[in-house]
Amino acid sequence: MFDKLIEKVKAEPKKIVFTEGSDARIQEAAARLLAEDLMGVVLVGNEDEIKAAAAEKGFDISKAEIIDPEKYDGMAEMVETMVALRKGKMTEEECAAALKKGNYFGTMLVKMGKADCLLGGATYSTADTIRPALQLVKTKPGAHLVSSCFILTREGGDENLRTIAMGDCAVNLSYEDSKDKEGNVTFTGAQKLAEVAVEIEKCARTFGIDPKVAMLSFSTKGSGKGNTVALSAEATKIAKELNPDMAIDGEMQFDAAVSPTVGQLKFPGSPVAGYANTFVFPIIEAGNIGYKIAQRLGGYAAYGPILLGLNAPINDLSRGCDAEEVYKMSIITAAL
Repeated sequence: MFDKLIEKVKAEPKKIVFTEGSDARIQEAAARLLAEDLMGVVLVGNEDEIKAAAAEKGFDISKAEIIDPEKYDGMAEMVETMVALRKGKMTEEECAAALKKGNYFGTMLVKMGKADCLLGGATYSTADTIRPALQLVKTKPGAHLVSSCFILTREGGDENLRTIAMGDCAVNLSYEDSKDKEGNVTFTGAQKLAEVAVEIEKCARTFGIDPKVAMLSFSTKGSGKGNTVALSAEATKIAKELNPDMAIDGEMQFDAAVSPTVGQLKFPGSPVAGYANTFVFPIIEAGNIGYKIAQRLGGYAAYGPILLGLNAPINDLSRGCDAEEVYKMSIITAAL
């Protein structure tokens, strides 16, 4: 998978922003990306601190562009642009204060075309990576929400399950109806989950998966009732309308999704049941627990969360990441 992604980023070189430029894991990955000539690198932070930290560890970041928000020549223009983007929600002083932080500053570099993509979260929370993206880069046309996808890979086993996609495991807590001030439903929870499924299917294709999407539940084809069963079933119908060419079915239990014997017994005639490789969870608890079980007990390497629905590739790292994860997530982000 990564060989193909590396070919792509070499053919179309991009510039990536790292919001935590003095972090040793970021610097090690950046040095490797630069040595392999995969992409341009921007490190955000104090230049002296970044260079001193790199020298101490022996990382060659000489080809990286280092930008200190405190000394940035274009700060006045950046503040003015951010004030316009926030449309009265933040004052000029509030914008100036926010842009001294790496997460906001890095996001504005992407928004203003100074870089193509961003990777953060080695020390920030997921919320601190997503919030500036939502406020400044915003969702792409037609998107109603941001969601996430994990790509998981492993050697051996069922060929269909060596590379799989799971989502949303990191962003949306649940899927509630959106209502206007009068209480009228403007966008249903099922419509939101359907949009997530469509985005995850697209993401899976980017990573060489021929997606067969299972809308997961504790019920298969109406065998259970209550909680999120109706949500997953209705979202399946809507997703099929949004993308008629999409191979998707549900609602179904995980065993029905991956075992041909169980799948065709519980969901006879389904083109997905028993053969799924892309999994959509109806609630974040199930998704987050599910991908971590696959990672820790199933022998999968997990990459993500890959954020979906934004106007530019902006991705989040786990605070427990290592340099190898940063390197690979950088390639994923640039490839998007």
